[in-house]
Amino acid sequence: MRAFVAALFYLVASTSAFANPARAVSPDPADWAAVLDEARGQRVAFNAWGGAPAINAYIQWAAAELEARYGIRLEHVRLTNTTDAVARIVAERAAGRDTQGSVDLIWINGENFYALKTQDLLFGPFAFDLPHFRYVDTEGKPTTLVDFTVPTDGMESPWGMAQFVFFHDTAFVAEPPRSLAALGDWIEAHPGRFTYPAPPDFIGTTFLKQVLLDTVADEAVLQAPVDPATAPTVTAPLWAWLERVTPHLWRQGRSYPADGQALHQLLDDGELWLSMSFNPAEASQLIETGRLPDSVRSFTFDAGTLANTHFVAIPYNSANAAAAMVVADFLLSPEAQAKKQDPRIWGDPTVLDVAALPPADRARFDALPLGVATLAPHELGPARPEPHPSWTDWLQAEWQRRIQG
Repeated sequence: MRAFVAALFYLVASTSAFANPARAVSPDPADWAAVLDEARGQRVAFNAWGGAPAINAYIQWAAAELEARYGIRLEHVRLTNTTDAVARIVAERAAGRDTQGSVDLIWINGENFYALKTQDLLFGPFAFDLPHFRYVDTEGKPTTLVDFTVPTDGMESPWGMAQFVFFHDTAFVAEPPRSLAALGDWIEAHPGRFTYPAPPDFIGTTFLKQVLLDTVADEAVLQAPVDPATAPTVTAPLWAWLERVTPHLWRQGRSYPADGQALHQLLDDGELWLSMSFNPAEASQLIETGRLPDSVRSFTFDAGTLANTHFVAIPYNSANAAAAMVVADFLLSPEAQAKKQDPRIWGDPTVLDVAALPPADRARFDALPLGVATLAPHELGPARPEPHPSWTDWLQAEWQRRIQG
């Protein structure tokens, strides 16, 4: 799929029409009353990962609220991989379908945002003019403005925060490993009890990047685009660490879970004793819904773990940009953000500055439980920056070549 997307990018970039794309520049998000008027009666094809029941249920709640309040029909197009939707947008540009696109709103960040932004395939800027954007904590959470080192420039609207965490089942692991070196030793001492999802799965790729952060000689090199000439040397310690632990993984590293949900199932089944997530509250949410035992707890490395923001964006050829903006703004509302952060619902951390909210909205967050397995903010450790998005594809391809064969 990634090779297909790359080929389409080349095709699009080689056409003269690409230099001056036909872009829908209205309605103007600064005229919100006009946006609301145009949005009523529209249908929004929201392309978003559909692999977690809790997230799917939350989106269905949002859909019901949007229809009741704004007359907007939100349709969740459930993706297994965001690159599927990116490929459709690219293919539509290549085919000259510059209006009436099939994707109205997309859940996105990182390399997928970078791909669409650099190819001029996004509507906007719009995010800074959304009514609820004024509550976004852009100072305390700077990744709401910079996505994997790439400025958002208002082309995507922040939806939630993320920091990489690990889970351990205290029934088997009283004291978890709190550094990459300690994790390597633990894996060797407990063969078959650890693994990670196969890249290009998002969680599996995130684990690769975490290992890279903890083994690279100079983290600063990761903030620049990948240089294929030097990347093998830069990443040599990463591959050495993986080659050391692979024989001791679940199934001796001969196969890998498909995604994070499959990984959690192995933890629930007792086959694994550790798991991982990019949502600090996910363990609590899974315990709440009976999908993990109540003996599971979260932990991070003492030196910190990867952190970022996830967003929603509108493709350049959306047929319903007005309604898509209303959806993005609703998802930013204190009501929707507080419900999303509730570990009994989803447990996804807010992008808002809670202290700056009106008292009634602040009370929504104050009333939320932390969650039995959720680390307090001060326990998460340092939030470490994502590498430049170009590293993602390179790492995935190299892992498949070196590890998966």
